[in-house]
Amino acid sequence: MASLPPIDIPPATTGNGAFDAPADDPNGALFDYLLRLGDDSLVLGQRLSEWTGHAASVEVDLSLANIALDLIGQATLLLDYAGEVEGRGRDGDKLAFHRDVLDFRNCLLVEQPNGDFAQTMARQFLFSTWQRRLLRHLAGSADARIAAIAEKAVKEVTYHAELAAEWVIRLGDGTEESRRRMMDGLEWMARFVPELFEADGLTAFLAERGVAADPDSFRADYEEEVGAVLAAAGLPLLPQQRPILGGRRGHHSEHLGHLLCTMQFLPRTYPEAVW
Repeated sequence: MASLPPIDIPPATTGNGAFDAPADDPNGALFDYLLRLGDDSLVLGQRLSEWTGHAASVEVDLSLANIALDLIGQATLLLDYAGEVEGRGRDGDKLAFHRDVLDFRNCLLVEQPNGDFAQTMARQFLFSTWQRRLLRHLAGSADARIAAIAEKAVKEVTYHAELAAEWVIRLGDGTEESRRRMMDGLEWMARFVPELFEADGLTAFLAERGVAADPDSFRADYEEEVGAVLAAAGLPLLPQQRPILGGRRGHHSEHLGHLLCTMQFLPRTYPEAVW
């Protein structure tokens, strides 16, 4: 297990519903960063699983289910590692199913409702394009465990990003209705993109030590890639949005609470159950 040097670190979380509080030890920053990475994948995986049995075709149903499984697998690795860093005896399952909404550190984008298929693909496209670039940087992390997880996950996320981009083009360059729906989905989801590039003190602290990735370092590449896909789809560029922030500090929309009620019901009802 990697550990950080015993020096002062910027504010991080302490858990138990607290946010914007100082960390108790140097590993607090690493723990919080792992939660951010793991919670992004966990929440989006849960969202996509809601499509199981409801997609328009078996092929699409299986594609969404496979992406959800990839994301849950990533979340398991990251949250298990977070539990080891925390040192309080919590594994990935405990962190996933026995935290309250204020303790989740996912970005706001991944918790947004599925809406119709176009809205789901708009969310997937904007997130997976960003996540792929993030993971490419993290594959060179000074933390060997993070680097190994990222190196494996980037192969999966490359498929996620390519599939979503294909659907953006297919729907955007399709019928009048499919174009309208895709534009509506992108308009809804675009407001949450600025948060993906929020670089707070915790991110800066870990990026300086080679553990985390500075999202601003690949923002221009992200915008260029998104712009190229939208151009291929015959869609306008995303408008500049006023940042909607808070997910990284536990300030979430009402949607996450409803999602967690479903996701956490069984483990909370039968906390001693084993599978």
